[in-house]
Amino acid sequence: MFAQKLLLPAMAVFSIAAAQTATICSQPTVTVNSQADASLLADCSTVSGSIIIGSTASGTIAINGPQQVKGNLTSQSAGGLVSLSSTSISSIGGEFRLFNLTFLSTLQFDALTSVKTIYWEALPALPSLAFSGPLSKADSVTISNTFLTTLSGINLNTVSTLQIDNNNNLKAFDTQIANITNAVNINANGNLLAVTFPNLIWAANMTFRNVSSVKIPSLATVNGSLGFYGNYMDSIAAPNLTSVGSFATGVGSLAIVANGKLANITFPALRSVGGADQIANNTALDAISFASLTSVGGAIDFSGNFTTPELPKLEDVKGGFNVQSQQAITCSGFEAQSGGKGSIIQGKFICKSATATTETLDGSSSTTSSSSSASSTSKKSDATNFGFSEAALGFSLFG
Repeated sequence: MFAQKLLLPAMAVFSIAAAQTATICSQPTVTVNSQADASLLADCSTVSGSIIIGSTASGTIAINGPQQVKGNLTSQSAGGLVSLSSTSISSIGGEFRLFNLTFLSTLQFDALTSVKTIYWEALPALPSLAFSGPLSKADSVTISNTFLTTLSGINLNTVSTLQIDNNNNLKAFDTQIANITNAVNINANGNLLAVTFPNLIWAANMTFRNVSSVKIPSLATVNGSLGFYGNYMDSIAAPNLTSVGSFATGVGSLAIVANGKLANITFPALRSVGGADQIANNTALDAISFASLTSVGGAIDFSGNFTTPELPKLEDVKGGFNVQSQQAITCSGFEAQSGGKGSIIQGKFICKSATATTETLDGSSSTTSSSSSASSTSKKSDATNFGFSEAALGFSLFG
């Protein structure tokens, strides 16, 4: 009887503790303002709702215990937060959002392999990631304005949208992604950034700006547009790329514009471009060759300082043809292919040889001087006469 009297209160205490644990695990939102708050989640295997790291959180927050967070994991404007970690969380069903965390210097998630969305912005003290999972599944990833030097630990198989921008210290991004179903935009990061997609086969849209190198050895198809703008690489190679955009719909362009050091482009297998094929203001590029190109749904628009372009298999250009070079080039062969409906080149034809000023279809010009070449946008041309929209001329997937 005495033992029963002792046991009953103990069981009651255990039941209360279990009920409290069950309650916090199933709450729609759990707010963590301290390590003591985070420790309350230790007995949860699954957090049914979202975890918010409050703006007053500081120092180290370690969320150890839960394996799954069905909602979001967010921290915004927690100015005193220095370290955020978890040894147990393997999946986040919603958004992993970190924003304006000025002193966050450690981000360590040992087990994390899957999230719905990553959105990290304004993390000026974060130099690296400690994700040993690695993180291999995410629908959308945005990493902007951080101090990261590498994205090691993020190695996705497939992603919908990938936005990497304004990470001035970022020097390398190497990922095993095989498919990009919406868009990738890598823009305005450190000028030493080397980007490698060794296994990428298919992408919807791709834009690269201000990078030192891009390696896409396996890329075969881009369903939308592919653009290289203002980069620092000396060569661009896509040895297995066969199509950009859709020739049937006239959607999806190839643009290689204002890459000052670019001396070589290699697209030996490219057969079709759905929209425009534009190469402009690449001052070191003296040769243009598309050995397999047969069909262009928009216009061909080449301007710069190059020898006669090589387009030996050209069969169908729905839009116009604008080729202007500061070097002496031969226009007669291309002119013989023009003439409107029924001809290979069906739109307006312009070919200028040894011209001091070259101009693209959107009115952007480049002028030879004794010391350098300069470009400026001075007017709008009758680009529509070439079957060439302004959006195709200077497309950007993210603004």
